[in-house]
Amino acid sequence: MAETENSIIYSQKRKVSASFMDCTAKLGISHAAGMIQDNLTECFGAMGADNYRFNKEYNAFWVFTKTMVHFERRPDWEEIFLAETFPVNNAVFRTEVNSVFKDRNGKILLTANTECCCLDLTSHRPKKITDTDFPRENFPASVFENRFNKFDFETTDEDYVYSQQVRCQLMDMSNHLNNIEYVKMGVGVLDADFIKSHEIKEMEVHYMGECKEFQKLKIYKTEKDGKIFVRIRESDRTVFEMSMSF
Repeated sequence: MAETENSIIYSQKRKVSASFMDCTAKLGISHAAGMIQDNLTECFGAMGADNYRFNKEYNAFWVFTKTMVHFERRPDWEEIFLAETFPVNNAVFRTEVNSVFKDRNGKILLTANTECCCLDLTSHRPKKITDTDFPRENFPASVFENRFNKFDFETTDEDYVYSQQVRCQLMDMSNHLNNIEYVKMGVGVLDADFIKSHEIKEMEVHYMGECKEFQKLKIYKTEKDGKIFVRIRESDRTVFEMSMSF
């Protein structure tokens, strides 16, 4: 962790390597979500609040339930930028964590807010964050003021785009589908020509259910109020929803 005025702030330089860019030769939309998640998990690790320690000492673990990202500019291939991540509050069962990416000149590339919930490892029920040593005060000022939305859209069979089966390479250490794979599937409803001709302004994702190996997911896309909405379903349940504004 770089030295900053507030020790809660996790800061490091990141680079748009070849595996983090998309067909525009910029940081991909889903790859941006991946970098935000990476910085967040490393931030929690630097605070001693990651799942390794929380599993052992509190029989608890973190889940990321929602993320909203506002894009000013997607950095280019091989561009190096500063990524900062820090919690901005501490509610009973959840905390919100902000991220801000800045270019070499200190200009903001994107800002993000992620809702993180603490669950009991055995029961998977909410666990009070105040029962742990997660920070409770001296939070940095928030860089993200927008609130999460309650999605209101419908999908039908006519909105079906494609299917994806959960395989081992898509899973994380919890043996469930990695959060970022949902985002990749959501972005996958867009054509390359659309990505090349439209620049994303805002993205919001809601993680609503866990998926296991070999389960088959169906991805749906619809448009409403100038936004593109994505819904992912496994059998008869919705496991992920997403909105994108261009």
